[in-house]
Amino acid sequence: MHVKFILPALTEASSPFFRPIKYALFPPLGLASLAAWLAPDDTAVIQDEHVEGLDLEDAPDLVVIQVYITNARRAYAIADHYRSRGIFVALGGLHVTSLPEEAAPHGDAIFLGPGDATFPAFLAELRAGQARPRYVSTERRTLARVPPPRRDLIQRHRYLVPNSLVVSRGCPHHCTFCYKDSFFAGGRSFYTQQVDDALAEIDRLPGRHLYFLDDHLLADGRFARQLFAGLAGMGRLFQGASTVDAILRGDLIERAAEAGLRSLFVGFETLGAGNLEATGKRQNLGRDYDEAVRRLQDLGVMINASFVFGLDDDGPEVFERTVEWAVSRGVTTATFHIATPYPGTALFDQMARAGRLLHRDWDRYDTRHVVTRPMGMTAHQLQTGYWRAYRRFYAWTNILRAGAAQPHTVATMRHVAYAGGWKKLEPMWHLLIKARGLPRMLPMLESLLDRDRQPEPASIGAVEDAAVEAA
Repeated sequence: MHVKFILPALTEASSPFFRPIKYALFPPLGLASLAAWLAPDDTAVIQDEHVEGLDLEDAPDLVVIQVYITNARRAYAIADHYRSRGIFVALGGLHVTSLPEEAAPHGDAIFLGPGDATFPAFLAELRAGQARPRYVSTERRTLARVPPPRRDLIQRHRYLVPNSLVVSRGCPHHCTFCYKDSFFAGGRSFYTQQVDDALAEIDRLPGRHLYFLDDHLLADGRFARQLFAGLAGMGRLFQGASTVDAILRGDLIERAAEAGLRSLFVGFETLGAGNLEATGKRQNLGRDYDEAVRRLQDLGVMINASFVFGLDDDGPEVFERTVEWAVSRGVTTATFHIATPYPGTALFDQMARAGRLLHRDWDRYDTRHVVTRPMGMTAHQLQTGYWRAYRRFYAWTNILRAGAAQPHTVATMRHVAYAGGWKKLEPMWHLLIKARGLPRMLPMLESLLDRDRQPEPASIGAVEDAAVEAA
């Protein structure tokens, strides 16, 4: 059997004229994990439309398509094309799980929830000619005995960070706006690999740099501590994600830094306690954001901070206040979002009941467009404030100011290079993507992530002078 796995492009990434670097960061690891369940005599290919054009005139025996909300329209068109030619199509992913009745007409089989258990059962039934139209992950979920992803099917040269991996599934927290709650409904919402399996997968990866795509790498303290102990002697540099409370609790973040952690995605989300309470993000309530930032910076860990605008306690002043907090604390990079209620989440149900959904055009449910009626400002204020926040945070003046807030000179230089390179040089990234030059950038990324373990006295006067001059 020949199987084709497809990740359709998100709406904006389908343009041949400009493709942001974020779409060439990570390979489609979920599809590679499903491919691991194929039989030895099966053949397979993975096509990621973010980094290559699709060949839609081939004739595989099975097409498997991963569907997100903003690629749903494209995914359904591809599925319809293959089905019109008599080819069996299976659809899965976050959007399929959230809206199965929408997805079902476009697939011969749909998958709800993680496919670690349901996909191998589907393959057996498909071979027997008894495939069901719907597979639902409801049994006790586990990553024990799950085979490693088929990395031989990943075209490493097309990605800046080919060494991405996932050692857990889901998240133990339940924020009202999070897509993952619906995906993991009906079973365990958070579970990990065996530590030995995770370390074996890491050992197979070439180079030094790793990126853990787990929603919360520090969620299970016992697992994380054992993982970091195993990583400590491997000479790796890695990035991951965590919550504020996990950074502040115990010494786990120190163990992570000793093992090679150099950059962390942190969901601060909002500076307002009312917003935290309303969205169920209790893991941030009463936590000292400033102390979390200081702790990471003292360890030499760069911070990618996530913020959400347009929550019910937000007024027009939220943009300036958030940017000023992040810049003055020396946050390395920031990812801003407009509050977006994904189907299947508690926030979506709340907005639908209140009549606050402006439309259901999934192409614009990308956290960059206003899709609900905000409470504390107009939709226009929210949209323009969002873009203004990005412009202000990544203005050279503020990049230099934030660099001046770093604890020592090495961190200052790394901050300016990393933050400036991410946004200010994005056209260069586009040219590199087109020229397949991303692998040549990996040593530069590793050198930015690495740093002197001995903090030196901060000599940042020149940076401060430059910030004043730029202003």
